[in-house]
Amino acid sequence: MDRSTNLDIEELKMTREQYILATQQNNLPRAENAQLYPVGIYGWRKRCLYFFVLLLLVTMIVNLAMTIWILKVMNFTVDSPLVLQSDRNVTVNARNHMGQLTGQLTVGADAVEAQCKRFEVRASEDGRVLFSADEDEITIGAEKLKVTGTEGAVFGHSVETPHIRAEPSQDLRLESPTRSLIMEAPRGVQVSAAAGDFKATCRKELHLQSTEGEIFLNAEKIRLGNLPTGSFSSSSPSSSNSRQAVYELCVCPNGKLYLSPAGLGSTCQSSSSICLWS
Repeated sequence: MDRSTNLDIEELKMTREQYILATQQNNLPRAENAQLYPVGIYGWRKRCLYFFVLLLLVTMIVNLAMTIWILKVMNFTVDSPLVLQSDRNVTVNARNHMGQLTGQLTVGADAVEAQCKRFEVRASEDGRVLFSADEDEITIGAEKLKVTGTEGAVFGHSVETPHIRAEPSQDLRLESPTRSLIMEAPRGVQVSAAAGDFKATCRKELHLQSTEGEIFLNAEKIRLGNLPTGSFSSSSPSSSNSRQAVYELCVCPNGKLYLSPAGLGSTCQSSSSICLWS
């Protein structure tokens, strides 16, 4: 009995609420002559939209066709190298974020020109710099620099190097065809031939000069060839008839050396007239 009574009370409440809701809706004022506006794009706007969509589609198709044509003409493939060809020259420019030119590489029929702050050539294996050039200096990092031209290498100014060495089994030659060859060092110049001769030849005069030290000749034999020989008249008849085998080395006041036949004493004064000829 209690359960059925509760159900009847709930149904009455629901019926009452529905009646009140329906009565409120009927009592709401209705707007007279209400106008309905359609929602969407109609007329010439719709046709313009379709036209722009069609134009965008045609532009995409043309761009795709041009891209495919450029790839085919330029031979852009995954396995083949990139080839750039031109009837005149090929120029590659590099610019910064402000549009300023920072580097340029031009390949022409007569020359290959590169304009940049620094130009480098690196090894493919370890990335070591083989050649670099800038405004201040040029650096060659290869293990060996080989010049195969018949005229060699020409330098307009000085060349600094700690070591000059010829190739194995080849002679090293320093030559100045028209001017002088000067070798200078503040701590000394050393020339040695470990397994051969040392020769110094000249057309005119050979000067050995030491401003503060001495000239030291150290050898088992020291030979001075083609020295002039002076003569003197001896009072001894035996000395004139005998063959002269021993000579005396004499020095003129100007430093000239000459030979004088040896006697019991010094004969340099007797044959010193040879100093007047020099």
